[in-house]
Amino acid sequence: MTDYQTILRQLESLAASSRDPVALMANTAALLYHGMADVNWAGFYLVKDGVLLLGPFQGNVACVTIQKGKGVCGTAWAEDRLQLVPDVHAFPGHIACDSASRSEIVVPLHRGGEVCAVLDIDSPLFGRFTAADADGLAALAAKLEQFMG
Repeated sequence: MTDYQTILRQLESLAASSRDPVALMANTAALLYHGMADVNWAGFYLVKDGVLLLGPFQGNVACVTIQKGKGVCGTAWAEDRLQLVPDVHAFPGHIACDSASRSEIVVPLHRGGEVCAVLDIDSPLFGRFTAADADGLAALAAKLEQFMG
């Protein structure tokens, strides 16, 4: 089970030295990638020029752009809600950036009331993510939103 309280404290400590959004996302991706069991990708896609553009991440090479409403990330952006997907192969329109991924969780981040990025975490295990992960990652996203202004 992931210790989200420790990850939040680590993020708070890192944010004390810099509130730069890219630096915070890069360190958050590293905290999650190394702090969560059974994940093969953790990172961010940023809303830019009408698409999701690859941002800071840890893991294998990833898709560079994702259209709004496409795949799990694009759906999280379009619907502005967390997506917890136990089997990505059963998700309509899933984009297979890494064929090893089996489950995924995506959390929208906001600036000025609009989605500005999504936090995306993939696992090679089916059903890896739980309601506890959804709650922990939603709290982490809310803290990031505060730090990034």
